[in-house]
Parts: sequence; C-alpha cells; structure tokens
Amino acid sequence: MAGGITLLSVMLLYLDPLIVIPIHGVVQLASNGSRTWVQREHLHWNIVGRYAVFALPAGLLGFPFAKMIPPQALKALIGFFVLGVTWRPSGLNFSRRIQAPNPNRRFLILGGVTGFLNMLIGATGPVIAPFFLDLGLDRRALVGTKAACQAVGHLAKVLVFAVAGFSFLHWAPLLGALIVAAFLGSFLGSRLLDRVNEVWFVRLYKGVLSLLAIRLIWAFVMNLVSPGGSGT
Repeated sequence: MAGGITLLSVMLLYLDPLIVIPIHGVVQLASNGSRTWVQREHLHWNIVGRYAVFALPAGLLGFPFAKMIPPQALKALIGFFVLGVTWRPSGLNFSRRIQAPNPNRRFLILGGVTGFLNMLIGATGPVIAPFFLDLGLDRRALVGTKAACQAVGHLAKVLVFAVAGFSFLHWAPLLGALIVAAFLGSFLGSRLLDRVNEVWFVRLYKGVLSLLAIRLIWAFVMNLVSPGGSGT
C-alpha cells in the first residue's frame, strides 16, 4: 500500500522534484506495467482507452506549472498531499463530483485531471482509486485496469519529460537499481504481509508516510526562515 508515494517521498529527501518525478515515473511504469501484464486477460480496455485520451495533453499543460514552482515549495506541496491521502483520504475523493450517467465517461475527465496532477505531485494512485470501486469489477479486473490506467499516466509523464529534454540515460544506473528493487520489494513484501499484525500494519503505514511528509514540509519552512531563504 502507498508504495509509489513512499518511494517518491524518500527520493525527494535527496533530489529535486523535477529529477525525482520523471525517475519515479519510469519505476512506477515498470511496476504498474507488470501488474497490467499479469492481469491482461481481465482488463477493461474501454476504461483504459477513455483514461488515455487526455492524459498526455494534460501532462503537457501541467509541465510548465511544475517548472514555475520552486523546488522546495513543490516538495512541500507533495508533503501536504501525502498527509492528506494518509489521514483524510475522503477529502481527496472527488469521484462523486464528476460522476456521469455513463460511469465510463468519468474516465475521460479523470485522465485529464490526473495527467495534470502527475506533473506536480508525481503519485496519483490514491486519487484515482475511488473511481474504480463502483464499477462492479472483480478483484482481478479492478487491479489490472487500475494498474493499466496508472501505467498510461506514468507513460505520458515520461514522454513529456523526454520531450522537454530530461536525460533518462544519465540516470540509467539508478533507474535499473530502483526497478529491480521494486520487483524484489513486491516479492518480499507479499510474504512479510502475512506476518505483520493488522494494527501495527496501519500504524507503520501511517507513521512512515507522515514522518516523510513532515520532513518535506519542514525543509521548506526552514528554507523560508533561514537567512537568504526564498523557498527556492
């Protein structure tokens, strides 16, 4: 749970957002792509297709905004987002506000909204999750279709950064290590999950994410109050 947000938050402790977001996008593309492949026989391609329509155009619109926001401020924005999805996920559930008579039609809007947000916050899995809950999909179709939509979003993000001139080859060693670690983590995590107490799982889940988010926000505040600090 929240693997993408956790990875994003940790990476932001060491690198600027405009480096982290595209690298994170490649890793999440691999992760969601693998789940898509495993569940390919259960995918609802009509949903994925609608989601994809505006994902790339919206990403192109969102990129200039991501560049305009100072790095420390963008980290703080992501930190507040992480706290929101951890402690008040219902506040970020805007699925009811864009419902349509045809449930699939909402994915046209959703693809555009998350395509834009992907450029700013990097990890939108918790935002899109509620849209899949009332479609009557079985668990395999839900996991696979959601993973395919997320893969489309991350692919659009990677393409936008590639067009903008981001050098993915420069970061190839880190990318390779992260992708391998993500697959190993999924394998080990699925086995450790059976050994973790339910109460402690929730405590660890919320505690780790909260500490990482607060660290990002605190760095922004310290940058503002330090001599010469301007939030950049």
